[in-house]
Amino acid sequence: MADLCVVGTGYVGLVTGACFAELGHRVWCVDLDDRKVALINAGKSPIYEPGLDELLKRSLKRHALVATTSLSEAVTQADFSFLCVGTPSAEDGSTDLSIIRRAASELGKALHDKHVNSRKSKAKKRHVVIVKSTVPPGTSESLDQLLREAAAPDFGMCMNPEFLREGSAVNDFLQPDRIVVGGNERKDVDAVGRLYAGVKVPLIKTGLRTAEMIKYASNSFLATKISFANELANMCEQFGIDVYEVADGMGYDRRIGRAFLNAGAGFGGSCFKKDVSSLIYEAKKRGSRTAILDAVMGVNELQPFRVVDLLERGLGSLSGKRIALLGLAFKDETDDIRDSAAIKVARALVKKGALVVAYDPKAAENARRELGGAILYANSPKEALKDADACALVTEWKSFGKIPLSAFKYMRGRLVVEGRQVLDKKALKKAGFKYLGIGRA
Repeated sequence: MADLCVVGTGYVGLVTGACFAELGHRVWCVDLDDRKVALINAGKSPIYEPGLDELLKRSLKRHALVATTSLSEAVTQADFSFLCVGTPSAEDGSTDLSIIRRAASELGKALHDKHVNSRKSKAKKRHVVIVKSTVPPGTSESLDQLLREAAAPDFGMCMNPEFLREGSAVNDFLQPDRIVVGGNERKDVDAVGRLYAGVKVPLIKTGLRTAEMIKYASNSFLATKISFANELANMCEQFGIDVYEVADGMGYDRRIGRAFLNAGAGFGGSCFKKDVSSLIYEAKKRGSRTAILDAVMGVNELQPFRVVDLLERGLGSLSGKRIALLGLAFKDETDDIRDSAAIKVARALVKKGALVVAYDPKAAENARRELGGAILYANSPKEALKDADACALVTEWKSFGKIPLSAFKYMRGRLVVEGRQVLDKKALKKAGFKYLGIGRA
């Protein structure tokens, strides 16, 4: 059992802290937001993530986790500190490192104070700092220098990228495909690796820059598969072919695999666009060509508007039309609307004069803060569908597949457009609805 400090309680930080507590460690989660800290200490996650509330409650009951606004308090208790703060995109596509640099400086000061106090008690246990935030190659080395400038004592620096998907983050942490730990000194890498004892998956030990690049390369490849699937879907429509049947046939090839070949309205969220943009920026800054990744981003920027195209194909002008929009989050099982295709579709429909009535199981409040009164918000799918001229499903909530056919009969029109593969296409067609889907024959 180890004592861990986790700096930042967003998706990555809070899941990291709760899951390490579940693995038997003692965890101090640090955040500047008093509201977040109070919620966590009450066993309530500030974000919607399946299974996270249960983990927090179990950890709090065992006194294995506590949240605090005091970094110095947490660092004093801990032997490992994880940096899990935001690294958002700047307007030029580069990564804004200001938050993590500030956090590293503060961590360095806390480590200095801890070292001064520990000398009085003759304690000399080595502290290891682990970067978990996604950062461009070379960043961990610069943070190492910042820590030293803040008069931090001898410490270890490691990079331990996260591979967490919103909506399944707890499972991804506890049952990952692999664990990657990069560092300059083997003893530090080994120490971080031991924190995952009990998680029986390959442990990849490498250097700092390699660990940073593994995260970027992984997300960029997944984004590439998605954009390929979406471009393929657009072509399949022209041939009268169902892209999902094509993807199934491709997926049996072990070199290709079926995962991430589902067509849709484009990828969103806090990771793929940010990470691909950052890698493009960093590569071009060093004189490398990024033709494939440029194309990936180009396809994704246009893909949400395929939903609008299909609505116009079925209705003609959208001005004055009432559109039921199913889904606002960027994906299912999350309330996150960052770079959501559904939000882009909503804005495009409003711009064309449509009245949008949207429903999402979890993301309505976040969408309201983003869209305000530009659209209407329903409390159920049935309420969204009532008197609609058309329905557009954008977010792949499994619950949408359970909407009874009778609910669609409350629509005024008979057009159903799907940006995913959730609804029963055959049943809708049999009931007299006109069904149009991205990549669907």
